[in-house]
Amino acid sequence: MPPRPDHPVPPTSGIPQPGLVAATFTVLRRRRGALAGATVRVVGLSGLAGLLVTAAVFALAWPVFTRMRNQRIWYHQVEDPYLHDPTDLVLVALGTLPLFLLLLGTGGAALQAVCSRAVAEESAEAATTARKNRSGDPVPGRLRPVLAVYALRGLIVWPLPLLVAFVADRLTGYHLDTPEPLQRGSWPHTLVETSPAVAVFVAVLLRLALTLAPAAAAAGLGPRAAVRRSWSLTWTRAGAPRVLALALPLAALAAGVFRLVVQFALPLRPLVRGLVEQATGNFFAAYYAGVLAPVIVGVLVTAAVTLPVTCTAFAVLHDRLRVPRTTPRSAGDAADLTTRHACSPPGPRPE
Repeated sequence: MPPRPDHPVPPTSGIPQPGLVAATFTVLRRRRGALAGATVRVVGLSGLAGLLVTAAVFALAWPVFTRMRNQRIWYHQVEDPYLHDPTDLVLVALGTLPLFLLLLGTGGAALQAVCSRAVAEESAEAATTARKNRSGDPVPGRLRPVLAVYALRGLIVWPLPLLVAFVADRLTGYHLDTPEPLQRGSWPHTLVETSPAVAVFVAVLLRLALTLAPAAAAAGLGPRAAVRRSWSLTWTRAGAPRVLALALPLAALAAGVFRLVVQFALPLRPLVRGLVEQATGNFFAAYYAGVLAPVIVGVLVTAAVTLPVTCTAFAVLHDRLRVPRTTPRSAGDAADLTTRHACSPPGPRPE
């Protein structure tokens, strides 16, 4: 008997799948112990590492703080007002920005792996999916592919707006002792001046199209395959509105939580500023430490509150989009077709 290809058997249960929001909160409720423990560990370790990196940044910038203090003392002696220039601090912060991005990406990848594993376990146990793990399937929830996807997605999304903003600033920005290449008021000047907004809009579209890539990588795909999977799932009639409808409320939730927590953490500013100034004797270091304190608290609390929900929701959405739904009638027809195909005698079939 010649070998015949195996036909996948669709789910035969007629129970409708719950909605995306209901499925997300079902996973969060049933796996709350594992998700809460992972969130506490990831956010706690990320916060500790972030404090160490921030202390390293302050140590690197200490000569700048010392110069600011000395200039302030000198201007005070000559009875002139002193306005410090934060350009050197901005350069130090930009130089150490990749460390913070790596830290945030690692924490997000770790939570995405845990949430995707929880969604996979919940899907395997649900009666409506009727799917079983086969030997040789990739193990969901791996950290390295998810982290690679974060890096690859950043390389795809952010170079365009950064490059366009730099070029537009060089061509239309105000620079001392430098003639402007483009005349103000001309249409080339207007086009170049508005090009960063267009580049940001394109970057936002790319970011939305690659939103499902971490969930795809956590499900077992490689980085490039996960990016292609997210692109193909998003640019569909069913995928685009779902991704947009899920991304916008989650982004608003994260922004609202961050704003609220920062406002509640504002009393930390004078406390941290007084402690640092008393310990170091440098007003400027204490001032910037006080400015950063509520922001750090806001980032950590926002990550602890919104990241588990966000990662779980996108993992559920990826799981829904990659497995097409089968209605009870079509499932029964497919099952009957599979049964007739298995029971039919071998040999040539009539045309």
